[in-house]
Amino acid sequence: MPYMAKVLFGLLGGLGLFLFGMDMMAQGLQKTAGDRLRRMLEILTSTPIVGVLVGTIVTMLVQSSSATSVMVVGFVNAGLMTLKQAVSVILGANIGTTITAFMVSLKLTELALPAIAIGFALTLIGKRKATRHIGQTILGFGILFLGLDIMGSSMKPLKDSPIFVNMLLSFGDNPFLGVAVGAAFTAIVQSSSVTTGLVVTLASQGLIDLSASMALVLGSNIGTTVTPLLASIGAQLVARRAAIANLIFKVSGVLLVMFVFRPFVNLAAMTHPDLARQVANSHIIFNVANAVVLLPLLSIYVRFIERIIPGEDKTEQFKPIYLDEHLMGTPSIALGQASRELVHMGKLALAALDDVYYAFSNNAGERLGAAAHKETAINNLEHEIVNYLVKLSRHSLSDEQSERLNALINITSDIERVGDHAENIAELADYRSEHRLPFSPEAIAELDSLYKKVYGLVEQALSVLESGKVYEAGSILEGENDVDAIEKKLRRMHINRLNSGVCFPASGVVYLDMISNLERIADHANNIAEVLTGINDEWNEASN
Repeated sequence: MPYMAKVLFGLLGGLGLFLFGMDMMAQGLQKTAGDRLRRMLEILTSTPIVGVLVGTIVTMLVQSSSATSVMVVGFVNAGLMTLKQAVSVILGANIGTTITAFMVSLKLTELALPAIAIGFALTLIGKRKATRHIGQTILGFGILFLGLDIMGSSMKPLKDSPIFVNMLLSFGDNPFLGVAVGAAFTAIVQSSSVTTGLVVTLASQGLIDLSASMALVLGSNIGTTVTPLLASIGAQLVARRAAIANLIFKVSGVLLVMFVFRPFVNLAAMTHPDLARQVANSHIIFNVANAVVLLPLLSIYVRFIERIIPGEDKTEQFKPIYLDEHLMGTPSIALGQASRELVHMGKLALAALDDVYYAFSNNAGERLGAAAHKETAINNLEHEIVNYLVKLSRHSLSDEQSERLNALINITSDIERVGDHAENIAELADYRSEHRLPFSPEAIAELDSLYKKVYGLVEQALSVLESGKVYEAGSILEGENDVDAIEKKLRRMHINRLNSGVCFPASGVVYLDMISNLERIADHANNIAEVLTGINDEWNEASN
């Protein structure tokens, strides 16, 4: 194999293993932690310092500041996090992402094969899910360092290439060029960990000096802002502000360092005798210093972002609007507020349902992102409403009020399940688009007819909940029977089409899943109606 081809394939192959291992390790860590990562981001960000700590920990686990930043943009878009909270978490994410370069600088490549052996064994023979997830994490760790070892070995011959060495050294002579190259490369691979890991590897091979390494690392900090910027396209105003805030303080931080670049290089050189560790330490120092400088000025910085990106923030609708603990002394009013919040939650579920069905029937994947944000908000509202009602149950309630409270808890669950089925339909829409599954106009027309019927039942159930006119719930019970009959008829007709070879099999499976999800949504509308009809006339007084 020609010399350059061998180097190129070794570099790309090692990079592929590095990326694959990092992704596997992150997935293992996330599965081990379960849903607690998202809950940490949602709940434990009340103060800026806590937000920084949470952002650091979560990013260390997911191995990607971009992933954390994208999650934060999603939470902000759903109204679950303020702009101030988001910026503090992103500051922490920037610190957390430095762990990868630091691990690489420790030169743990000798542990790669033992880690692969142990991780594979745990993944293969582990009886408990937790054991297999830990095995996946260790296996990913081993593959990551195996990739680094291959990259390092493949690049050793480049020491004898004056062209390559001079090009890398030019980044130290002209740091702005190094920053630009680091930013561009990171934007392409969408991971600063990849860039910093590669730079540390180059430094450990003696191919690049500290000045050039630091210029590339500084550039990676700018390049990693591209992913959250892309995630914020089409999102709410406050989500776009969060992404822009991330970009501005990263660029500002890099520019400040460039004014004192040589002293900063000298500072990094004093942190450790080993060049690779110096590069990793400079990455840590930069991001910690950024956080320390910005934290005391966070409120001012947030106001600055709001001023340069003006407009009305519409994300308030995704937060609880009516729940007020001061009203718990008057249970009848508190119950009325809870029912109003349920209507708010139900309308979000309907909006999400409309987004995903439109995406499915029109192959319009751009609506799925908005639906996902609504689903996050629905889950948050369910949590808030149930907590509110549980606290209210500790007060002195009449029998009728206790009955209504239990009914509201049941209705909360049914509305949340409507959101879950909307999420299922989103997955079907994504699957249809990804596999380019054909659907005949006849099949789409049948689904449209069933969808309109189901949507109308949920809308009607919410109307009864809002108005308190429980006598109108009877028509929902009748409508749900009609949906059951339609679903059975469509299922029978479609199976006949499948048997006769008229329908594409994969499309047929998706079609049957669609009508099943729609029928289940109608069941939840029916459940709401049944709960409402079991409540006495005092409901009307509490709801109005």
